[in-house]
Amino acid sequence: MRGEEAADRRVLQVTGKDRRDFLQGLVTNDLERLSQGLVYAALLTPQGKYLADFFLAERGEAILIDVKADMAEALARRLGMYRLRADVAIGDAALHVQRGLGTPSEGAFADPRHPSLGWRLYAPEAGDTPVVDWDALRVSACIPESGIELIPDDSYILECGFERLNGVDFRKGCYVGQEVTARMKHKTELRKGLFPVLLESPVPVGTEILSDGKVAGRIFTQSGGMGIAYLRLDRAGDAMAAGEARVTLAEA
Repeated sequence: MRGEEAADRRVLQVTGKDRRDFLQGLVTNDLERLSQGLVYAALLTPQGKYLADFFLAERGEAILIDVKADMAEALARRLGMYRLRADVAIGDAALHVQRGLGTPSEGAFADPRHPSLGWRLYAPEAGDTPVVDWDALRVSACIPESGIELIPDDSYILECGFERLNGVDFRKGCYVGQEVTARMKHKTELRKGLFPVLLESPVPVGTEILSDGKVAGRIFTQSGGMGIAYLRLDRAGDAMAAGEARVTLAEA
């Protein structure tokens, strides 16, 4: 079974004998999990802010990085900054990203973020024309997307649900931005984050959500009367609105 083409994705590869140790010291998840399947992770700034999120998979003598296409060049450059004397090379894998639901293609990996997101396959040939409403699936499970809910140099991954999405490991040791992320996990109570909401009508992505005249957050991806909102918990309430649309918190 061939999957749908994810045309907005690009696959990089990291090769060389130090590839696993190199990435292990940079990304938010534990690469020991590669033996179990696909690993979801992010690269952060030293201040703990999101730069890019991606999937990692082992393929022979390479580790593949499945990333949003418009972030690929910047990610490759950023990884190159950390290369120093490590025996690694970063390049294009010349593979297509296919994805689908139901019975997976041979060699496919289950999406580790949520069961509803199906599987992903890395193949030399393109996939079929997309028919699945992936935004609807993301909204239903409150899954953030690169460049929409996940904003480079601004977002914090714990506010964006990375623990729930199996995108961060708190026992693996040091990585770039680890200190801030660990502090948010163990020493503070999150007061902001992404939540599923119901809204009466669609509004432009990024529209402010007001509650009692104060900004409570913003609305992002929407589908079928639901949306993903970034909210301040101290201001979220029963009388929220985005433009003319009434907004209410959906049940988790």
